Amino acid sequence: MSADWGRLIRLHELARGVVTLRLEPDAAQRARIAHDLGLESLPALVAEVTIRPWLDGAEIAGRFKATVEQLCSVTLEAFEQPVAGDIEVRAAPAGSPNAPGESVHELELELDAPDPPDVLESDAIDVSAYVVEHLALEIDPFPRKPGAEFDYQPPAQEESPFAVLKNLKPPKP
Repeated sequence: MSADWGRLIRLHELARGVVTLRLEPDAAQRARIAHDLGLESLPALVAEVTIRPWLDGAEIAGRFKATVEQLCSVTLEAFEQPVAGDIEVRAAPAGSPNAPGESVHELELELDAPDPPDVLESDAIDVSAYVVEHLALEIDPFPRKPGAEFDYQPPAQEESPFAVLKNLKPPKP
């Protein structure tokens, strides 16, 4: 187990077996992540990730837990909420027959099928980048503080001068 947030895993390291990491960024790294994701702050982030060989690439699987501080979309007050999610990604090196190729045809997607593997730019895997990516996917884009209610009252319609005159006109017999 390692607490090294920015550690890169090289594909050749997986030849020795499965790599298990515990990733926990320090306060400065969490502040940078919060800024990048548009959060007020990121008080906590911990991920348990396992990287194992997959064909000529790697399979990254794990789980993360975080506490995010966001602004309520109703009251604009800052509040904290827990966020958790699973990580499941496959990655293949560029040029691999297992990497998705450039396609000029329409892509057919099956909802139950696994995502195609990511293409690695080098032989290194930035596991912390996958954690941040999956955290971003779990963050509520329109957060609402518990108990906050949106109570919209439409503005009172001012009567036009013509409507006032119409009301003064006697009713037709």
